[in-house]
Amino acid sequence: MIRADSNLFRAWRRIGTGIAFAAFGLGGVLMGLTVFPALFVLIRDSRRRQMRSRDMVRFTFAGFIRLMRGLGLLSYELHGLERLQRGGLLILANHPTLIDVVFLISLVRNADCVVRGGLADTLFTRGPIRASGYIRNDGGPELLQACIASLRSSGNLIIFPEGTRSRPGEPLRMQRGAAQIAMRAGCDVTPVTIRCEPLALDKGRPWWDVPVRPPHFVISVGEDITVRPFLDAAPHEPGLAARHLTAYLQTYFSTATHAGSSGT
Repeated sequence: MIRADSNLFRAWRRIGTGIAFAAFGLGGVLMGLTVFPALFVLIRDSRRRQMRSRDMVRFTFAGFIRLMRGLGLLSYELHGLERLQRGGLLILANHPTLIDVVFLISLVRNADCVVRGGLADTLFTRGPIRASGYIRNDGGPELLQACIASLRSSGNLIIFPEGTRSRPGEPLRMQRGAAQIAMRAGCDVTPVTIRCEPLALDKGRPWWDVPVRPPHFVISVGEDITVRPFLDAAPHEPGLAARHLTAYLQTYFSTATHAGSSGT
């Protein structure tokens, strides 16, 4: 039997990771050229079309995660998943790896997210992004209002407050945008902690640089963080309330990820 940390299995995981990402990219192109354009023709109602598109993205991303697990590239466990089975959630998560958004969208119905504007114009991703109505981050002042509108229409908005993947060995640094959305929408936060041990697909690491053994993901959905105390502490000053919530989130995620790492 081949050991999980053997050089042979590690070589296979390099090949398998390439196969998985190639399949992901090819699938995105094919669906972007066929399935998603067909939705615009077959479903005239924009709301229904958006929901069907988001369902397809969710099932596709779930298939990608199953493929990676089936190839022996990763394993995972989920905790508190029932808390994601609601509507109008503001889901905030730390961001250690390249596939965090794939994991989360695969677990959340009617998931919305903020994406880089360039992705909406890229061959691999523009089809699902446009059909699903994901929010572009180059919207200027309209970005905040688009996020609030998504939550009020029962969309489940996924945001990584760090804005980019965490840098290994460095403290988490939260940006204030996610907290601004929570304050101005008056929406509680559903926190999701993502841990990956050993770390893989992290910032600055090429996809073919696989760790000695397959990474194990632990995805934990915490109890909602109520925003009312932050608003009450700074009445009529949502910017100050957002600053306090951002500091709280930084402590929350730093503590949660450190505690998880200490226990592995």
